[in-house]
Amino acid sequence: MSDTIKKNLVGGAFLITDTPASEIFTLEEITEEQKMLRDSIKEFIDKEVVPKRERFENKDYALTEEMMRKLGEMGVLGIAVPEEYGGLGMDFVTTMMACDMASGANGSLATAYGAHTGIGTLPILLYGTEEQKKKYLPDLAAGTKFGAYCLTEPDAGSDANSGKTKARLSEDGKHYIINGQKMWISNAGFADTFTFFAKIDDDKNITGFVINRSELENPESMTFGEEEHKLGIRSSSTRQVFFNDMKVPVENLLGERNNGFKIALNALNVGRIKLAAANLDGQRRITSLAINYANERKQFGVAISTFGAIRKKIAEMATGIFVSEAGSYRAAKNIQDKIEELIAGGMNHQEAELKGVEEFAVECSILKVFVSDLTQLTADEGIQIYGGMGFSEDAPMEQAWRDSRIARIYEGTNEINRLLAVGMLIKKAMKGELDLLKPAMAIGKELMGIPSFEVPDYSEFMSEEKAIIHNLKKVFLMVSGAALQKYMMDIEKQQHLLLNASEILNQIYLAESAILRAEKHFNADSPEAAMAQLNLYKAVEKITVAAKEGIVSFAEGDEQRMMLSGLRRFTKYTNMPNVVALTEKIAAHFIEKNAY
Repeated sequence: MSDTIKKNLVGGAFLITDTPASEIFTLEEITEEQKMLRDSIKEFIDKEVVPKRERFENKDYALTEEMMRKLGEMGVLGIAVPEEYGGLGMDFVTTMMACDMASGANGSLATAYGAHTGIGTLPILLYGTEEQKKKYLPDLAAGTKFGAYCLTEPDAGSDANSGKTKARLSEDGKHYIINGQKMWISNAGFADTFTFFAKIDDDKNITGFVINRSELENPESMTFGEEEHKLGIRSSSTRQVFFNDMKVPVENLLGERNNGFKIALNALNVGRIKLAAANLDGQRRITSLAINYANERKQFGVAISTFGAIRKKIAEMATGIFVSEAGSYRAAKNIQDKIEELIAGGMNHQEAELKGVEEFAVECSILKVFVSDLTQLTADEGIQIYGGMGFSEDAPMEQAWRDSRIARIYEGTNEINRLLAVGMLIKKAMKGELDLLKPAMAIGKELMGIPSFEVPDYSEFMSEEKAIIHNLKKVFLMVSGAALQKYMMDIEKQQHLLLNASEILNQIYLAESAILRAEKHFNADSPEAAMAQLNLYKAVEKITVAAKEGIVSFAEGDEQRMMLSGLRRFTKYTNMPNVVALTEKIAAHFIEKNAY
């Protein structure tokens, strides 16, 4: 295994290494088996889910349960579950693809699917005892039982460890008695297998438990609120759950006592990258519908797809999909490779999967934020292309806009995830897992030196774009390094600054992913190259704004002038792209294709 590949298996290392295109995985490289799975799920969604949009909008919870059962019969709910527990035991990239294809057409089904296969199943798979896995996983994989995950409480949202749900040992020592309340619990109305968290006695941290509702000694000890009436995902069952002296056998404790917060965090790490995947096909479907409408809708005697203002929107929507796919599948394969590396080193599968995802927690948070933000924007532009019709319930766009809104909130709000990504990166550096200090110091020396006035040779495809990505990484290291020097351990209190750093981080990762995808599989004249270049141009602009805002917030005098000068140097193009020409090339390609 080469040093390059080893570096690529360290989360966050993209910041301090120049990844060659040959070392990233893209959608263009999926296997025939993965293509067959993709096509079968897409066929099911197109036939069974898309035509029932009105029923989903009318809060038909039974329909969501029915569709989930059918996905279970197809084996789609058990893709990530090992064969010995009744699943298909497929790799991480395949589970991402299944999530991608099952989630795009309807937010209610996407939420039920994500809650069941992710946070409803994974804590048991990753932390359960052998007995717990044999008991619960086969039914969850088959869809004969559905899973729910109870973490959030009225006073414990982002601060999950502050929950007030209590557990105490019964006098005979055979049960924990649970009392408390959970809220916003997806699948609560039809789930049987509940993973939940409570504090035992006066413990500092929460502990995980698992129980089948159907096996409770007293069914009335677990009760439910009415279905929540929500802005979107209207047929997703969302209820409060109340525990009233609920008896849970001691063997149902999940993982170790006091370790529930870690279970919750690691389940959410997986949930974050899967949420990015869950938004991809939604972007594709919204964009394809918008292109269809723009080609059919006539104004002033011509299709509105001939108007520059509409073409610009279509080009940017398509670009967002290309970029989102590039980042999501790149990270998924890195996680899969890390899992395989750990297993090859002697680690069991359960531990390897945990460590593999944990290693790339920074990328998981980056993708969750970037893709969910973009999906909302894509839906918003879809409404705009439809015009007045977009605001009507008779057209699909307003539902897409409402359904996509929740993605910026669950699995940790986007604000929390922005702060987390930078915070986790700093912690990796502090632990010596990632050397950010030497590169940051080297940039300091570079800023003090005289810049080169040589004009580089950028004749090779994507060579200037990769040089710009290299320099954008310097922007992050320059700003974050100087900020860390100033604030040290108080950096966590500087949330405005961390949000700026996060924006730079997100843009770098996704821009690099798109450039490398285009370089690996396409040529200079392709619309894919144009999308990668258009996205990079916009990323440079966003990074410039975020970096400048950060620099002037904490640096003064000569330091500020030097850093602003460095920012100009590191965001400079030798050959500025013709953004209008790139936009037109992308729009023309997809308008002619009449779909993404």
